[in-house]
Amino acid sequence: MSAAPWLALLGVALLSFSGSQALKCQWGTNEAVQNVSQLPLTWTPGWATCVPGAGCQDTAILIVSGPQVNLVLSKGCTLAEDHEACVIQHRAGPGLAVISYTHVCRHGDYCNDLSTSALLWSPPPSTVPGTVRCPVCLSKQDCPETAPQQMCPVGHSHCYSGVLRLHGGGIISKLRVQGCMPEPGCHLLNGTKEIGPVSVSEDCSSKPDTLICHRGTMLVQSNSHEEPQEWTTHWSESCNPGQMCQETLLLIDAGHRILLVGSKGCVPEGRGETQAVSLHAGHPGVLVASYVHFCASDLCNQAQSSSVLLDDLPPPAAPEPGGLQCPSCVDMFGSCNESSRLITCPQGTMGCYDGSLALSGGGVSATVNIQSCLTSSFSSFVNDTQNLGIFSVAEIPKDREADSAPGAHSLSGAAPATSLWVVGLALALCAGDMVLAANSISP
Repeated sequence: MSAAPWLALLGVALLSFSGSQALKCQWGTNEAVQNVSQLPLTWTPGWATCVPGAGCQDTAILIVSGPQVNLVLSKGCTLAEDHEACVIQHRAGPGLAVISYTHVCRHGDYCNDLSTSALLWSPPPSTVPGTVRCPVCLSKQDCPETAPQQMCPVGHSHCYSGVLRLHGGGIISKLRVQGCMPEPGCHLLNGTKEIGPVSVSEDCSSKPDTLICHRGTMLVQSNSHEEPQEWTTHWSESCNPGQMCQETLLLIDAGHRILLVGSKGCVPEGRGETQAVSLHAGHPGVLVASYVHFCASDLCNQAQSSSVLLDDLPPPAAPEPGGLQCPSCVDMFGSCNESSRLITCPQGTMGCYDGSLALSGGGVSATVNIQSCLTSSFSSFVNDTQNLGIFSVAEIPKDREADSAPGAHSLSGAAPATSLWVVGLALALCAGDMVLAANSISP
């Protein structure tokens, strides 16, 4: 059978260190369910320049069930040791089959040059049909209750139904699998846990209920919230049973300076599906708002930018100016005393605020320093809320004498200022494996 053109993988160019030797490798990832009749498949990858010392890796995985095949591809740079090209039949078939190809090399540019599935699989010889029929299915979605059935070959008297998870090397996949097996149980992979850079596992429970979610944190300080900030992540994680995906974005705007704190990942049990933008209680000079999204499907926490929050904010008000000036600042990377700007407070201001919000959860542990005007109606930046999405929030005030507030400037005999001490800075972030983007697939 002639080779069928299949896919083009996105090319990526990475910077290498000046003056150092670095390999160029074929680069890209992709996955798609195809008809077995279209095998062998061919592909054209992109390329990347690796960091010095890295090698090139090739990984291909074929999963065959009846008339369908799922081909998984991962190419790119790796720090793994060299090994010769290797084809392994994790399960040879007939019936369900899983075959892999792995190769790590450093002997020349673009040495990870696998370009066809022909090395992995060829049609099996004819088999004698048995007496058992099993549904056959390969799908990223749930297998239909009316999935096509296949007469299993002699010696295959059990029907397999499970979920294969593949994670790593740029691949994030959850594949539903049904087909014929020679023995009962959840043994499609025959104990295989790693194929090249890809971790593999299977789940044959009646209702697999674990999700894959985007994971990562974002911290951005900017001079304006009018320009949306990118909010994507190159990492993912498998949740525990019953958990959901979440994405939480918190905005603190001090007028001339903003802070965005974002988190994506799994969320503990007990949350319902929701998506909301909330404007929290604040006071002149500071705006606090949040976007919270809990959802229950794979990779559903997929907001791309801060516009999911900014587009729903009301236009800023223009209160009547009063006679007091106060420092205005929001900062979590230093001291507000170093980046404050004096602003004219509105009428009704009773003094200046100098305090902090402690945030924890979702991979973030931080103290946000805030300075602004203080009105008589002020009680809390977050209206005494203790949780904003995945974040636990605690305001940390410490009163001191009104007339000792640094940076408070009375313009016309205004009331003396009251302020709160800043209590320091702590910051901790999560990290994870990179996920590569893949182009769409066409047969």
